[in-house]
Amino acid sequence: MDKIRLRNDIILFASLLLAALAVWGALKLLQKPGKYVVVEIEGKVSAVYALDGDLKLDIVTADGHVNKLVIENGKARIESADCPDKLCVKQHAISMTGETIICLPHKLVIRIEGEGGVDAVT
Repeated sequence: MDKIRLRNDIILFASLLLAALAVWGALKLLQKPGKYVVVEIEGKVSAVYALDGDLKLDIVTADGHVNKLVIENGKARIESADCPDKLCVKQHAISMTGETIICLPHKLVIRIEGEGGVDAVT
């Protein structure tokens, strides 16, 4: 009885792992390179930058907190921040549509958009 249960558990685990890998692979194949970096502060778009240029700038929130955004080689990342946990700095550089970098203490979202996905350009 235990051997049958173990075999069934292994089959279930392998099936779930295979399904997860298939979904992940499909998402990666459908993801497209981004065109714009959208900066949102407190849920409102504050700026939009082209992803194809090189740029370093400080993003200052209404509370006076600062995050340094770097756009280079078609990728965007947060280089430094004055938040306590620095999770936004630890996130990898983003370049594909739908990818985000989020700094919760500063209510800041950096998002990658593709063609036709940007409301306004500043």
